[in-house]
Amino acid sequence: MMSTTGHRRIRALVVDDEPTTREAVCTRLAREGFDVHRALTGEEALVAAVVLDPDVVVIEVELPGLDGNDLCRRLRLFSDCYVVLITEGVDELEVLIGLSAGADDFMSKPVRLPELVARIRTICRRPRTLCALNTGRGRPRLTVGAMSVHPSAREVWLRDALVPLTRTEFDLLVTLADHPALTFTRRALVEAVWGEAGVCEEHAVDVHIGHIRRKLGDPIGSQKFIRTVRGIGYRIGSGT
Repeated sequence: MMSTTGHRRIRALVVDDEPTTREAVCTRLAREGFDVHRALTGEEALVAAVVLDPDVVVIEVELPGLDGNDLCRRLRLFSDCYVVLITEGVDELEVLIGLSAGADDFMSKPVRLPELVARIRTICRRPRTLCALNTGRGRPRLTVGAMSVHPSAREVWLRDALVPLTRTEFDLLVTLADHPALTFTRRALVEAVWGEAGVCEEHAVDVHIGHIRRKLGDPIGSQKFIRTVRGIGYRIGSGT
């Protein structure tokens, strides 16, 4: 049976560093008609969630580095996706911790795949509560030092001056500014701005970032507004 949200398939992100469980869950969800994506760590999942805007995220709690509860808290800063936590055993304290982190449901291992699918279908029938982040409608102003980004108006101001950015430059800047805790690879920025199947070369990101910096008066030696993270990509600066 095809799983849909409106007229598109439900996007599911499965986060688990253990390949057997991860692939079993992914295979079953794909068979049920979900649009399935994978992440092995919490950090990888955060970037994937920004790019994909998943409807549901299935998270193994015991992840290396950023664990499942912390990942859930970070997701709740920018996403209203449904979250199912997978744990070794579900006790009252664990449920309270997960609920306070923003989880919607829990399952204990070993994962019973038919039950997982049924739980996901159930929670996906609930209304999502946050505004649609990707539309820009009603989104608050983002401030980075003397720079303010207005997603709804698609405007960037530096002190009292309007910065004349192109559509692509604006989309790159708002992606970075909207997620100040994340460092984006060039590929992640390509997917966020041009789409997952974007044919844009990653080198083009560097060119556009250079244009944005020039228009903001933010030379590479300063990096007040856009920071280069060596060997990885870019993140928003502190503004100072």
